[in-house]
Amino acid sequence: MNLYWPVIRPIVVYSCETWVLSESIIQKLSVFERKILSKIFGPTKKKANGVWRIKTNKEMDELIKHRNVINYVKAQRLSWFRHTNRMPETSIVKRIHKWKPFTGRPAGRSKSRWDDGVRNDLKKTKLVKWAEQVQDRSKWKVIVEKTKNLSEL
Repeated sequence: MNLYWPVIRPIVVYSCETWVLSESIIQKLSVFERKILSKIFGPTKKKANGVWRIKTNKEMDELIKHRNVINYVKAQRLSWFRHTNRMPETSIVKRIHKWKPFTGRPAGRSKSRWDDGVRNDLKKTKLVKWAEQVQDRSKWKVIVEKTKNLSEL
């Protein structure tokens, strides 16, 4: 774990604040993390008969205390969300964030947008009046840290 948290994970999630998390990306990140964790923690030996077995996903999740890579990415997005909402209205980043295209979206199932994903995360954390809380840096930091440990997010 001394190598995973400070070296491997930051490389994997570089600039994850701007990612739109599709199901395929979530699946790929989860598989990658489970492979790394299974190499780090290794197999488990049953005490009764001495047979070795691979740890289950649930066991690995408990070993890392639900601080999986998906929760980390979602927490980073919430942190960036706060940052963009506190920017002045004249900021280029804020103007791009609030920009609405002139044309409609194509027919069919619409693709998920970054803002949609963040707002879904806010709903799952049962956060009400986030517009007020986003202004308070210390409260928002606590919210982001809680997000990193949520198992249902």
